[in-house]
Amino acid sequence: MAITLENQIENSKRMLLDEMNFDLDKFLALNTAEAINEYISGFDGFNIENIELLAASLSQIGFDDNCSDSRLYLEKALQLYELCTLKSKTYSFEREANIRALKDVLN
Repeated sequence: MAITLENQIENSKRMLLDEMNFDLDKFLALNTAEAINEYISGFDGFNIENIELLAASLSQIGFDDNCSDSRLYLEKALQLYELCTLKSKTYSFEREANIRALKDVLN
């Protein structure tokens, strides 16, 4: 049986909810940077590296041509990377390249 993108997304959602009580659907519905920052800040252990991993995962889903909500995933990934830039005291060339790539696709 082939693993579809939808199955992978559902498995990821379930894992995040079970392991961290992180509701990906709720997160995707947030519409402001402040709301995203507030939601993310409510979780212990969510540091810059973890936020970047979540952004990378959302980017990967969004860049998949078969994803029906690809734009939403890419927008949320961009917001997460930008949040990392605001919170981090260290400049990241990789993060900035990811931000640029997302902005190019979204514009």
